Amino acid sequence: MELLFAILFSSFIFVLFKLFPRYRIDTFQAIVVNYFVAFLCGYLFFPFEISKLVSIDLNWFFNTLTASILFIGLFLIMGISSQRNGLSSTSVAVKMSMALSVLGMMITYSEEIQWIKIAGILLAIIGVIGMTIQENPEKNSASSAWMLIVLFLGSGLLDFLLNYIQHHVLKANETAFFTAYAFGMAGVIGLCLALFLWAQGKLKPSLRNIIAGVSLGIPNYFSIYFLMKAYDVLPWSGSSILAVINVSIVAIASIIGLFFFKEKWNRIKIIGFISALISILFLYLAA
Repeated sequence: MELLFAILFSSFIFVLFKLFPRYRIDTFQAIVVNYFVAFLCGYLFFPFEISKLVSIDLNWFFNTLTASILFIGLFLIMGISSQRNGLSSTSVAVKMSMALSVLGMMITYSEEIQWIKIAGILLAIIGVIGMTIQENPEKNSASSAWMLIVLFLGSGLLDFLLNYIQHHVLKANETAFFTAYAFGMAGVIGLCLALFLWAQGKLKPSLRNIIAGVSLGIPNYFSIYFLMKAYDVLPWSGSSILAVINVSIVAIASIIGLFFFKEKWNRIKIIGFISALISILFLYLAA
């Protein structure tokens, strides 16, 4: 059940980002609001004592702060990339980053090197390159393609960090607390930046953006919560869990982009997508 919910909530996030331009949503404002909503979700659905904040150690704090910075940074880029590079390309760049996470786990945990895993990593890279091919080169310049590269590298680091935190930092029953706390910290970071932009006259808050942030914050919280619960309760390896979740999200987001948002696929993009799916299959079999 944890896997199913993680897949559904994560897929819904990509769809929301794609809808934002249609309703003239300021992505940055929505993302800042979303993190405070996500914090409230953790507090309301999984009540914890605020006093617990003073009892966490520095290792817990710095790992959570790092995750928070990655949360808001990658989320901002993901939102803009979904609109400029397309839903399919962005979802593949984010989810194919699991190749980097698997490589990190192999090195950190001294896992046995398997050729099928190496092949999976190489195919993932090919998949990302193939999916970054733009439908309209004259409209979408290379200035937008860098986002896919940053998402690929950053998301891989975040996936690995969340796996490490779940297994080496958190104690029993701390998953909900960590998720809410990390989102709260990301919200504070975003709010500081928002206030700075507002003071310069570059940001104007609106009710529309607040509503969008609320709709984004709920699935965002539960996408991370159920991912980390899957790490905690399932007997599979972390790479196996990532493989199942990511291939499902890529497939769902790509199909939605193709049929509902009329995203165009060329031959190279199709090859990249197939390569990405095969890479996850290889990584799953090797897990």
